[in-house]
Amino acid sequence: MIKIEKIFIVDDESSLQFFYEQVLTLSGFEVAGIASDGKEAVSMFKSFLNKPKVILMDQRMPEMSGIEASKSILQIDNRTRIIFISADTSVKEEAISIGAFFFLDKIFTIDELIDAMNRAIESYVL
Repeated sequence: MIKIEKIFIVDDESSLQFFYEQVLTLSGFEVAGIASDGKEAVSMFKSFLNKPKVILMDQRMPEMSGIEASKSILQIDNRTRIIFISADTSVKEEAISIGAFFFLDKIFTIDELIDAMNRAIESYVL
């Protein structure tokens, strides 16, 4: 039996939330939840009984940035693979230095997104 991996989407733009959810679902992943800002993301992550292995994380959001949210989430579970997706490439080095698995520059292809997802899942340590 194939295990369906759960993914957590964190982005403040509803159109991107919908896009990510559709692409991931059609690609065989399960969306564990969607948060609209970093503060909500940390709260939701704490509440997950089965933590998602991968998080798609935006940088610029109200309440708490992607960098701040990632730091908090990685303190809860440092095995979590965070894929930053942002047009703000000025935070790329910082995102990687705090523990983000990958940084995907906007604009990207669906194939690039799925490839990053698969690499993140393959690298996850139980």
